[in-house]
Amino acid sequence: MNPHARAFRFGVVGGSIRSGAELAATAHRAEELGYSTLTLRDHFVPEPFGDQLAPMVALASAAAGTRTLRLGTMVLANDHRHPVTVAKEAATLDHLSGGRFELGVGAGWLRAEYDAAGIPFDPAGIRVGRLEESLRILRSLLSGERTVFAGEHYRIDGLTVFPRPERRPPLVVGAGSPRMLGIAGRYADTVGVLPRALPEGAISDEITERLPDTIARKVDRVRDAADGRDVELSMMVTPAFGADPRATAARVAVLRGWGTAAAGLVPDMPSQFVGPPEHIAEQMIARRERYGFTYYQVPDSAMERFAEVVALLAD
Repeated sequence: MNPHARAFRFGVVGGSIRSGAELAATAHRAEELGYSTLTLRDHFVPEPFGDQLAPMVALASAAAGTRTLRLGTMVLANDHRHPVTVAKEAATLDHLSGGRFELGVGAGWLRAEYDAAGIPFDPAGIRVGRLEESLRILRSLLSGERTVFAGEHYRIDGLTVFPRPERRPPLVVGAGSPRMLGIAGRYADTVGVLPRALPEGAISDEITERLPDTIARKVDRVRDAADGRDVELSMMVTPAFGADPRATAARVAVLRGWGTAAAGLVPDMPSQFVGPPEHIAEQMIARRERYGFTYYQVPDSAMERFAEVVALLAD
């Protein structure tokens, strides 16, 4: 498929959900507003996103209260669970939701979380290597195959998964570094293009990570690794609304700590959307043409206002 011909879809990241009532209300409202997906994060500690419900359990509850909304993890930290356990839970959740589950998995990056939980924070190369093996196992098990695997980190001897999915749940991988982008391009159905994870256990917020040339190189790496396979490109964004795009861009530059000198760069950053809803919709169409991004996720705090953009771009 030509990526530029792919329809837009939009998701809500339930970052501020702290209770079952909030989960049900957010899921219902997201479905009502025309969003495609509700996703939940996977963290043990409150920083930097606030306390989070356990995603797989919470999504099963959300599935019971919705009809069309897709449910996803954004993303499970691979080191927190064995891939066989993940496959079993993913297959069950896919079954309970009527095939509406999307499995997002990442290598894990938040060192403070590993330390607090007593999980060894291995060097990035080891964590990424484990993830690559895990993705191979997950693709096999969730495709209904009898899986035999012998790698450096995992060994699987003839397992199958129950319930067997009618169609393998889509795999979503967030990636920012060159190696991770290549792995995501090879194994994921949806690639979330992110800033780089840093060796010390944080995410880069350098302005260069947001610039058009940087994003274009990341997209090219994904496409090269996909080798002709159709991959959806995704990005998590926090839109900034305002009548004047330039003034709004200046406000974003100051709030992000980039300084007023960066205000002129913000309107062209693929990860930043500023201005009134109509202008943001035009930006998204232009970036679909230039880069191929068609799946955007916004925080639940922006769900209501961003629904105006969703309505403008509904296919």
